[in-house]
Amino acid sequence: MMFPLVRELAADGVPVTVTCRVLGFSTQAFYKWKAHPVPNRDWEEAYLINAAFDVHADDPAFGYRFIADELNSGATRVASERRIWRLCSMNGILSVIHRKRVGGRQAGPPVHDDLLERDFTAAARNTRWVTDITEHPTGEGKLYLCAIKDLHSNRIVGYSIDGRMKASLAVAALAHAVALRNPSGTIVHSDRGSQFRSRKFVSALHASGLQGSMGRVGACGDNAAMESFFALLQKNVLNRKRWDTRQELRLAIITWIERTYHRRRRQKALGRLTPIEFETINNMALVA
Repeated sequence: MMFPLVRELAADGVPVTVTCRVLGFSTQAFYKWKAHPVPNRDWEEAYLINAAFDVHADDPAFGYRFIADELNSGATRVASERRIWRLCSMNGILSVIHRKRVGGRQAGPPVHDDLLERDFTAAARNTRWVTDITEHPTGEGKLYLCAIKDLHSNRIVGYSIDGRMKASLAVAALAHAVALRNPSGTIVHSDRGSQFRSRKFVSALHASGLQGSMGRVGACGDNAAMESFFALLQKNVLNRKRWDTRQELRLAIITWIERTYHRRRRQKALGRLTPIEFETINNMALVA
């Protein structure tokens, strides 16, 4: 803090050596600062802070660990997790999930209106979809599933499985559904989770010509159709045994969805048909 004063006094004719001796530091320290007024470390940390703000803005659920993973995702390690924690703490970059809440559950504002209003029926395929995220522990840590269900046939039209609950998890599930169904104008209903409010997910909806819809905070009934699917998954897969690895549980989830839920499990709401049978019969009726 004193170095700028030394420079100003030198401009007024006061010798640098005299000022440094009076202030109690060496002339070498002053000339080193004069050659590089802003230390390289300060430049590096300014870059890291800006990058951390960008990552957090893209997905507000990110805490310092996820931000460190994103910044170090390239071939070269940018900074330690401890350093990222210090910079995030100093600049108030906090995960919306782990932030301490007072007076009940807090959630961000909805980015869409509620277009379903608890009416979980659909007259045709690709008109109304619901989506949500569930998690389950394994010996290697948690595994997250984002699934999208077509309310017409109850078929899971898209899903994504990952070890981290990021906005990209929801975006990947949406991309899977769009590639499989090629929808247009479909309503995609979710809760107010940060993954579904993220810029990435909202942009993906608009790019695919889909309409977003969001329920209220903490109201399970606003996404009951998706909760019923997760309850079946919990009973038939997740709670059947202890899962040692994420890959083991991933394969079990995919196998149950594709082989059992879609092709073997008959549903009363579908006239005792499976989702695949229901869609096949309805498609044939449309062609006829």
